[in-house]
Amino acid sequence: MSTLKTAFRDVKFKDCKMLGVPFDDCNGIGLFFSFENCLLNLSSFYKTKIRKTSFRNCQLQETDFAQCDLTDSEFDNCDLLSATFDHTILEKADFRTSYNYSIDPEMNRIKKAKFSVRGISGLLDKYDLTIDSYP
Repeated sequence: MSTLKTAFRDVKFKDCKMLGVPFDDCNGIGLFFSFENCLLNLSSFYKTKIRKTSFRNCQLQETDFAQCDLTDSEFDNCDLLSATFDHTILEKADFRTSYNYSIDPEMNRIKKAKFSVRGISGLLDKYDLTIDSYP
């Protein structure tokens, strides 16, 4: 039995509230979208190939990016509290202005990804360290 899947090709979501959306059920052929000022909490991108995706000013709390290919993607001023990154390809992804993320460099591919100094603790969470900044 064939299942029809929603296709998103060059779609720009702006000012949208989309809680718990299973984007991983989308048709992967030509899948390309961007998000600006969107609420995407509890959504799933599990195993999707969404290279060069732009997330700007988005709330992505508890969103599943496990086994996703996010090469060259941009997370600009995004809240990634409790988002899942597990065996995710994040090569050349930009997290410099985002916050609350927890990404294990040993469990994800992060070569040439961009992070800010203030967000570096999100790469060290598993070590349960206390990181202070002193003047």
